[in-house]
Amino acid sequence: MLFFNSPNPAPNPRRVRIFAAEKGITLPTRDLSIPDREHKSDEFLALNPRGQTPALQLDDGTVISESVAICRYLEGLHPELPLFGRDPREQALIEMWSRRVEMILMPPVGAVWVHTHPFTARLPGRNAEWGESNRPRVDEALRFFDSALHGREFLAADQYTIADILLLTTVDFAGFVGIAMSDDLVSLRAWYARVSARPSAAA
Repeated sequence: MLFFNSPNPAPNPRRVRIFAAEKGITLPTRDLSIPDREHKSDEFLALNPRGQTPALQLDDGTVISESVAICRYLEGLHPELPLFGRDPREQALIEMWSRRVEMILMPPVGAVWVHTHPFTARLPGRNAEWGESNRPRVDEALRFFDSALHGREFLAADQYTIADILLLTTVDFAGFVGIAMSDDLVSLRAWYARVSARPSAAA
């Protein structure tokens, strides 16, 4: 098994690293530099035609890409402690909140990243006006999650789950892009302090 990783600030490989750290899994890892476009090399494109990290190559040659799919595979191999839910109800709630992170928060953060950040200046089709117009949408999304976390320790269950990992990495990536949480997002900030203090957050 070989995990193709990219260092921070790339949020998607970090999801897998945090997940593995929570499980106590050691993944043989090969780092690919995004600034050096190593993820677009012919060698890597042969493994993952999308040219994106992370990817997990199994011993039989199978390649799993997409961060949540990799985490689901690892959950199957290492079911304890369960991060995708302990029963059908909890699994459904975790899936719901995970999709909300992916569908409500990540798209506007990604738009600001792609269309306004200096690191993406050479990408074709950039539209700075469109990117800037997404900043208020990020704030609206953060407020949605602040409301959801009111009175709750974790996002989707009474324990830390993949939904918290997705939200943490997306919030951190938003901060890297230049979008900070407003001071009045009390519940979100309290949650963020709790999950950031977990040893796995440093992965």
